[in-house]
Amino acid sequence: MIAVDLHQASLRFGELPVLAEISLQVRAGERVAVIGPSGAGKTSLLRLLATELRADSPGALRLWQQDPWLLSSRQRQRLRSRIGMIWQAPPLPDSQRVITAVLAGRLGQWSLPKALLSLLRPRDPAGARAELARLSLADKLYQPCGTLSGGQRQRVGIARVLYQDPDLMLADEPVSALDPVLAEASILTLQQQAAARDSTLITNLHAVDLALRHFPRIIGLRQGRILFDCAAEAVTSAMLAELYGNESPGSLAEQMPPC
Repeated sequence: MIAVDLHQASLRFGELPVLAEISLQVRAGERVAVIGPSGAGKTSLLRLLATELRADSPGALRLWQQDPWLLSSRQRQRLRSRIGMIWQAPPLPDSQRVITAVLAGRLGQWSLPKALLSLLRPRDPAGARAELARLSLADKLYQPCGTLSGGQRQRVGIARVLYQDPDLMLADEPVSALDPVLAEASILTLQQQAAARDSTLITNLHAVDLALRHFPRIIGLRQGRILFDCAAEAVTSAMLAELYGNESPGSLAEQMPPC
C-alpha cells in the first residue's frame, strides 16, 4: 500500500518558492532519508506531509489513499493522529516533566477527560519508561524538561513519537544535537522500531554518512526540487557534489567509490 503520494506538489511562502513540483511515493513500512543543503526545503516537505502546510496545487497530497484536505475537520484530525512528528527542537515546556512529555504522544488518541486526568496523574509510567529506556533516558522519567540538555530533549522527542506508535513517522534532523555515538544509536533505534512496528519513516538528515548507512532509500533535495531518488548504494560522490554544490557534505563524498 502507498502511504504517501505526492504529485506535482508546489509550495510558496508569499512570493518565495519553497517546493517546486515535487512528486514521490512512499510505500507503507518504507524507510527513507531526505538529504540536501540548508534551505533546500526539507523541513517544509515534512510539514507538508504532516498536513501542517497545504500545497499550492489542489489534490497534490494523498495519505493512505486519502486527500486530507477533502476530509472533514474531525476526519482530518483522526488522520493526523496516525502521523508522528519528531522536531529538531522538540516543543517541551521547561516545567513539564519528561513522563508527561512522552505520554503526550497519545493525546490525539485519548478522550479529553482521559488526557486531563493523565496530566494530573500519569496513566502509563511503565510505557513511558520503556520508550525512554530505548534511548538510554529511563532515569530521566520524572525530571523537568528544562533541566535536560539539547540532545536529551531530542531523544525525549523521539521517545514521545515512539510512544504514540504512529503509522507514519516524520523526523526533522532528530539527532543534530547528539554526539556521533549517541546519534548513531538513536538513528538505529528509530530504524529498528519503525521496522518492528511496520511504520513508515521519513527522516531529514544533514549527516550524509548516517543516511547512507541506515536508510535503504535516499532522496536528494536541492532548491525545492528532487535531484535524485534512489537506493543508498546507488548514490555516488558525483551526485553528492551536485546536490551540495559549494556546501560540503563532509569527507564522505571523497571517500565514496563510484557506483
